[in-house]
Amino acid sequence: MITIDYKALKSALATPAKIAIIPHRNPDGDAIGSTLALYHYLKQLGHEAVVISPNEAPSFLHWMPSFETILNYEIDRELAIKTLEEASFVFTLDFNHLSRVGHDMQVNLERLKTTFVMIDHHQQPDSYAQYTYSDTSICATCQMVYHFMESMEDLDKITPEIANCLYTGILTDTGSFKFAATTATTHKVAAALIEKGAQNATIHRAIYDTNSPSRLHLLGCALKNMEILSEFHTAIIHLSQAELDQYNYKKGDTEGLVNYGLSIEGIVFAVIFIENAAEKIVKISFRSQGSFSVNEFARAHFNGGGHDNAAGGRSDDSLENTIAHFKTLLPNYKNQLEK
Repeated sequence: MITIDYKALKSALATPAKIAIIPHRNPDGDAIGSTLALYHYLKQLGHEAVVISPNEAPSFLHWMPSFETILNYEIDRELAIKTLEEASFVFTLDFNHLSRVGHDMQVNLERLKTTFVMIDHHQQPDSYAQYTYSDTSICATCQMVYHFMESMEDLDKITPEIANCLYTGILTDTGSFKFAATTATTHKVAAALIEKGAQNATIHRAIYDTNSPSRLHLLGCALKNMEILSEFHTAIIHLSQAELDQYNYKKGDTEGLVNYGLSIEGIVFAVIFIENAAEKIVKISFRSQGSFSVNEFARAHFNGGGHDNAAGGRSDDSLENTIAHFKTLLPNYKNQLEK
């Protein structure tokens, strides 16, 4: 764990300033929840805060308090760059390497002469920030933002808007509180957020119980494509660009699909391969149970990383070749996957 010198940071933030807050590219509930919660908090302190997302977030997150204020770097590039150049502080949340925002935005961040603050729970943090709060044992960056506010002695500033944002990130990054990283402290934080006004049932419905017919058809396609490799306790799902187009894919429609593979009895390792023709890559999500580290697997073979039981990666090869290559790797991990 790396902790911030909160006394020094509190002193640095004592004077109102322009602050940019950035989630990772393809932001999820934890990324948007943590950045918007911090936005509301910094506004209370008198700062001029702006969340700049590298690209669009899934539609099931658009209800979140002040989502409409987020600048989309892809759409509002000139304004986003101007905002970054004028910022006295840049907070980066839910990622720990600037490559996670995409190449163009990364270049513009790297040339800034400003103070960076990192709050993140992924492994192997980079050293670009002057203030770093990194803890890989915590389940969600949103829980870390709660502890950040606690260390800043500002828990009394948690409004219902902040509570809803933080609860959303904790809910999504713990898989509705079912993943192993969910601790007693996580539940205590969630309870405190409900007491502060988080509408837990409403949030759950917004995230998990609102589906379009096309998304459900895409789910059916994904499950039909599922392949079980019993010898390696592994389940594979794949979706081609043609299949995504057939079912009118929208950002967020594949969220959580990889977990269906992991729900099968005897499966330790689940993977979903999703073709992205526009970026000419195959996006990959890895999930595991027990001690098998998909973070190490993703870093070793697919230019990725994340957590021990949840990670992402990518391939520049075709969908067919990527899956074939993945299968050739499994015999090297057979003993680990049998544990």
